[in-house]
Amino acid sequence: MTAPLPTTPLTRFITNDPNCWRLAHYQEHGGYEGLEKALTQDPKVLLEQITQSKLRGRGGAGFPTGFKWSFVPQGDDAPHPKYLIVNGDEMEPGAFKDRWLLEQTPHQIIEGLIIAAFTLDADIGYIFLRCDYYQAEQRLQDALQECHDSNLLGKNILGTDFSFDIHIHSSAGRYICGEETALINSLEGKRAKPRAKPPFPQVVGLWGKPTVVNNVETYCNLPHIINFGVEWYRSLGLCEDAGTKIFGVSGRVNKPGLWELPMGTPLGEIIEVHAGGMCEGFQFKGCLPGGGSTDFLLTQHLDTPMDYDEIAKQGSRMGTGTITVLDDRFCPIAMVLNLVRFFAQESCGWCTPCRDGLPWAEQLLQKIEQGNGEPDDLKQLDDLCTFIAPGTTFCALAPGAIEPLQSALKYFRDDFEAHIAQKACPYHAAQPEQRGQDD
Repeated sequence: MTAPLPTTPLTRFITNDPNCWRLAHYQEHGGYEGLEKALTQDPKVLLEQITQSKLRGRGGAGFPTGFKWSFVPQGDDAPHPKYLIVNGDEMEPGAFKDRWLLEQTPHQIIEGLIIAAFTLDADIGYIFLRCDYYQAEQRLQDALQECHDSNLLGKNILGTDFSFDIHIHSSAGRYICGEETALINSLEGKRAKPRAKPPFPQVVGLWGKPTVVNNVETYCNLPHIINFGVEWYRSLGLCEDAGTKIFGVSGRVNKPGLWELPMGTPLGEIIEVHAGGMCEGFQFKGCLPGGGSTDFLLTQHLDTPMDYDEIAKQGSRMGTGTITVLDDRFCPIAMVLNLVRFFAQESCGWCTPCRDGLPWAEQLLQKIEQGNGEPDDLKQLDDLCTFIAPGTTFCALAPGAIEPLQSALKYFRDDFEAHIAQKACPYHAAQPEQRGQDD
């Protein structure tokens, strides 16, 4: 009897077994079957499968993976070595999905990386890892050794003429390294600042050679697309976007955590059903649907499918798919201040709107939160949102950083005005015991 095709491919390897991250467990549950199939196919066919699957990058931007890969030079005249990089520098506020995958199923990431390397004729892979992910790093090191011992990495993988190796790079821990060219600079030992594009990394990347950078979760999808087929993968999504997604919820909900769900699962279902709804005594006020650099969505948006295009229609972004819930007893100005302070600290300082604009926004928000705000401060914040909009900065850090602020000014303006009129934070006045948390 044929086993049913999986509906949660990314997490099917994660069980209560404390050794579920080991090679033996992974292979017992079908691990590396996708790689075995891939090694028997023409790389051009594999690239077409990835393209037809409609896999989009899971790091936040949602760029079509196959289209991104199509720019990598191929053929006898293509420059070598070619590099593949896993972006495991998960620094987005509110995001913790990649850590789960890195710690619990490192072989899935490795298998995806090897398949990508065979498809693109790449020579060397790097896993660029957040420096605080100590357990993830140790398990990745052990998993890589298991692969070398089993001829899954190194020379002549599984008896073929294909050779590939992977190295772990523990990052310096900067948010800007989430931008792929800043990550490449950091990997080269340079200051982590974005590069001008073009040329794009697929043509001129790490040490001037063709390079592809994708997120941890993106690579994890590849073995299943090859193993179970394009039509199966596309059938998993509920909307236009294909596959499943690791969604997460944090905040005052009953069951914060992570779940693998179909692309297009409604925002409200994730919060109410999977996260168990709001804690007793708290009401939903809004949420950041895709990490700290996305626009707020409100109650009227809870029916929105978590799909890249559908979320965009509501004026926000799906981002990482990790939802941060704002309740009715937490000050939205304090929440935005905390985020803007983080982004101001993490700016690489390369361009003026980011280097000077974000600290200015932080100062104005702190002034308002402390009860010293003036009506003109709101006008200045509105202007800053215009000055730091997409197209005005060298990279997307500052425009992303300003998203929670611009949407808070839109949806929670009464809260800003109350702070200014009362010369104090109304939330602190109502709940003085929470001052330490909100600050």
